[in-house]
Amino acid sequence: MATQAQLTEAGLIDDVDKPVAPWHPIRGDRDASTLWFAVLVKRMRGVFIGMLCIRHSARQASMEAEGWVEVPVESIGV
Repeated sequence: MATQAQLTEAGLIDDVDKPVAPWHPIRGDRDASTLWFAVLVKRMRGVFIGMLCIRHSARQASMEAEGWVEVPVESIGV
């Protein structure tokens, strides 16, 4: 997991502001903060899928019960 700013700094963004393979964007507000949102990840069919959800919500608890894992903020980066 990495922010768009981190990918841009590393030169991993294409001409239309999309991450280059193997990076894929997660849908969410451009100004989403890890103060309010949790970054969750789950391996599905051999690929890691990421998602944002509001911290400490019933949705986060439900996703974690389904096997999603919260990504520690300090490990978000290229």
